[in-house]
Amino acid sequence: VTVLLWWEPFGRPGRVADCRRRYNITGCRLSADRSRLAEAQAVLFHHRDLALHGVEGLPRGPPPRPPRQLWVWMNFESPSHSPGLRGLAGIFNWTMSYRRDSDVFVPYGYLYAPPAPRPFVLPRKTRLVAWVISNWNEEHARVRYYRQLKEHLAIDVYGARGLALAEGGVVETVSAYKFYLAFENSQHTDYITEKLWRNAFAASAVPVVLGPRRANYERFIPPDSFIHVDDFSSPRLLATYLKFLDKNKPNYRKYFAWRKKYEVHVSSFWDEHFCKVCEAVRAAGNQIKTVRNLASWFES
Repeated sequence: VTVLLWWEPFGRPGRVADCRRRYNITGCRLSADRSRLAEAQAVLFHHRDLALHGVEGLPRGPPPRPPRQLWVWMNFESPSHSPGLRGLAGIFNWTMSYRRDSDVFVPYGYLYAPPAPRPFVLPRKTRLVAWVISNWNEEHARVRYYRQLKEHLAIDVYGARGLALAEGGVVETVSAYKFYLAFENSQHTDYITEKLWRNAFAASAVPVVLGPRRANYERFIPPDSFIHVDDFSSPRLLATYLKFLDKNKPNYRKYFAWRKKYEVHVSSFWDEHFCKVCEAVRAAGNQIKTVRNLASWFES
């Protein structure tokens, strides 16, 4: 199977992944060479680059588009940060995103049960609450919530408006904290990013989440693995609960019970995504369809 990347995401040339070695996916040829358009079984279009270049930047022929060639729309931003969706009806055959109802579903992370569970050791916790934020916007729900929460609780902020991260980066810094504010930049179905999977789970901090509703998180992770801001009628009550857990070790440790059964996988951008689409193309055979209204689906 040949999969062509029409634009390399964000215009950054990447090393094309070895799908066999990394993901045990065989028979994949990934290429960014546009001269291979006619032979590609699938062409992958990254939405941010599509929004930048416009539909005029899509392949126009000659030669004409091969009748069974799949055009795959790929996007990992939320609808709030995905301009230009309205003009894309009827162009693509498949969607690839973090949404579970995508044709190719690649979440930011997931839990899996290893054949033999490894014993989990909780890192030593010397601090209470951390938040890493690069895109600071006073209009975002997460910044408004933080402003109220910090009235009742000390929060160490890293990134745009705060402290510099330690040498090892996010995971190393956050692992010293009991709690991490996994606050999404916008609230949409299934939009649960590396803020949960890497910044909190991989760092062994309990995530305090602000994103889609609790029920949406519970489709992906155990109900006792996180704290949702919606569980409390006010930021003050959430702060009170975090202070209670800080002093109550058995109750705090309950948030790690799921670690006996599961390990965390953080998806690797972008090679994992390219290899997954290649695998999906092979599995699909000759099935073809058209995404009639991309905007109404993605914004729902």
